Amino acid sequence: MHFLLDHNVPDSVAAALIEFSHTVELVRKILPKDSADPVVATAAENIGAILVSVDKDFRNIAPRIPKGHRARFRKLSRISLDCSEYQAADRIRKLMRHIELAWEDAQEQPDKRMFFIVQTSGFRVDL
Repeated sequence: MHFLLDHNVPDSVAAALIEFSHTVELVRKILPKDSADPVVATAAENIGAILVSVDKDFRNIAPRIPKGHRARFRKLSRISLDCSEYQAADRIRKLMRHIELAWEDAQEQPDKRMFFIVQTSGFRVDL
């Protein structure tokens, strides 16, 4: 799997994803620090990466069922870290098999996007 980590995602999350042999790119290495969220979403979609973010604004920018802009971000998958930063890497490690299975399931659907929300004591998946 290929991931693009937004500016606000801790480096420990990148390390956790790499531990599972996934490819990780950091937004801060490919875009200016003040890049707007739609630019970050476009970058992730263009390189075929799953966007990982703590920023809840992506729920409005690239929702599951968009209102009005149906053609926008039609290929963007996201992992939203809805837990504290210090828990994020550990939660990713514990949920990695669930993330991988959700991704595999999504790839078998007409709409191949996966929205995975990592919570403090659970997770939610929208396929």
